Amino acid sequence: MSDRSEGSVAILCGGGSQLDDGIGNGRAAAILLAREGAKVLVVDRKLEAAQRTVDAIVDEGGTAVAHEADVTNESSCDAMVNAALEAFGSLSILVNNVGIGSRGSVVESSLDDWERVMKINVTSMMLTSKFAIPAMETNGSGAVVNISSISALRPRNLTAYSTSKGAVIALTKAMAVDHAPQGIRVNCVAPGPVYTPMVYAAGMSDEARDQRRSASLLGIEGTGWDVGNAVTFLASEKARYITGQTLVVDGGVTLRGPNRDPGTDR
Repeated sequence: MSDRSEGSVAILCGGGSQLDDGIGNGRAAAILLAREGAKVLVVDRKLEAAQRTVDAIVDEGGTAVAHEADVTNESSCDAMVNAALEAFGSLSILVNNVGIGSRGSVVESSLDDWERVMKINVTSMMLTSKFAIPAMETNGSGAVVNISSISALRPRNLTAYSTSKGAVIALTKAMAVDHAPQGIRVNCVAPGPVYTPMVYAAGMSDEARDQRRSASLLGIEGTGWDVGNAVTFLASEKARYITGQTLVVDGGVTLRGPNRDPGTDR
């Protein structure tokens, strides 16, 4: 066990996985935070998915508790923070990893789909932070890490999704300014086309997967562990002088010219 987050208490929203033993961004971040010494409340809309992450943490000697919550619901977010306080006595880290994808232009998008993407991808982060930040203030410090996407930086026919992920970056900057006086840092991770259970569940072909891999300047495939490592760094004291920033984790994909890249970036 490292001590970069020793003594910290973290809430990890979206800490389960669509596959029983899959390692997505949230599960990877939860496990890595626990390895760094944090106690983790693993939150998912499916309790059994959160519990599988907790089991993996406990098997390694870490400390974690599973919690079921709908982070688009205000009272559920309030209860989530209270659950962390009851379980561990304080709160110092919040990771907002909940999100869904979408396709199409504004012409092709229905109002219902647009509003659903915004509610899940953006409003959820406002609601979790609304209750988590006051709990952090009692410590005199804290760290929030929001998950965006390179689709916010390089849009490509995922308009509602790209807009929502751009809003996450703007929200991150605004929160960093608002809560710096309380010693709370707020940063963002923008993953590129990493291979996660969400992508696998969408039925991506081997050919499409290889095309995503080759889109990287490094010629390697990103995974949930890469995103989890970025989250863990930004949440730790190693990043004590960093706030309001977006860390792109994409193997250099955004440095290339436009190309067709199948699947969402998550």
